[in-house]
Amino acid sequence: MDEGNVAQQLKQMTDFIRLEAVEKAFEIEAAAAEEFQIEKLQLVEAEKKKIRQDYEKKEKQVDIKKKIEYSMQLNASRIEVLQAQDDLVKSVMDSARKELLYQSRDHQSYKKLLRILIVQSLLRLKESAVILRCRKEDLELVESVLESARNEYAEKENVYPPEIMVDRHVYLPPAPSHYKEHDLSCSGGVVMASQDGKIVFENTLDARLEVVFRKKLPEISLAF
Repeated sequence: MDEGNVAQQLKQMTDFIRLEAVEKAFEIEAAAAEEFQIEKLQLVEAEKKKIRQDYEKKEKQVDIKKKIEYSMQLNASRIEVLQAQDDLVKSVMDSARKELLYQSRDHQSYKKLLRILIVQSLLRLKESAVILRCRKEDLELVESVLESARNEYAEKENVYPPEIMVDRHVYLPPAPSHYKEHDLSCSGGVVMASQDGKIVFENTLDARLEVVFRKKLPEISLAF
C-alpha cells in the first residue's frame, strides 16, 4: 500500500472518530439538556406544590379565624338576648310584685283572697288538723276568715270542719320594703302544714306568682 492510500485511510479514520465524537458530544449535550429540563420541571412543580400548600394553610387559617370571629359574635348576640330576656323577666316580676303589694293593702279584697287561699290549702292537704302560718300583720284578717274557710272546705269535701291552729310563734316574713331590699319578705298569703310537719303547702302570693311566671316564661321568650 502506497503512502497516498495510507494517508487517505488515516484521514477517513480521523474524520470518523471526529464525527463520532461530535455525535457523542451532541448526545451528551442533549441528555444534559433533557435532564436539566426534567430537574427544572421538578423544581418548578415542587415550588408550585409548596406555594399551594402555603396558600391552603393560610386559607384554612383565615377560614378558622372567620369561624372563631363568627362564633364569638354569635355568642355575644346570644348573651345580649339572654341579658335582655333576664332584664325583661326581672322587670315583669318587679311589676307583678308591686301589684301584689297593692292587693294585700286593699283589706276587703285581700280578706276574700286569704279565705280562698286557706280553702285551697285545706283541699291540698286534706288533713283533719293543720298548722297555719301567716304574716304578723295578716293575723287579724286570717283569724276573721278561718271559720268561714273551715266550713267551706267541709262542705266541699263532705267532712267535719278541720282544726286550724295558727302559729303565733313563727310568722312569715313581712312585706317587701325599699329600706330592707335584701331581707326575706312575703307579699301575703299563707303556708299550711300537717301537724307532723311532713306535708307543707306554700300558698303565699309570691309562690303563686312564681308558678304563674314559670308557665308564662315561654311566652316571654318568644318575644325575642
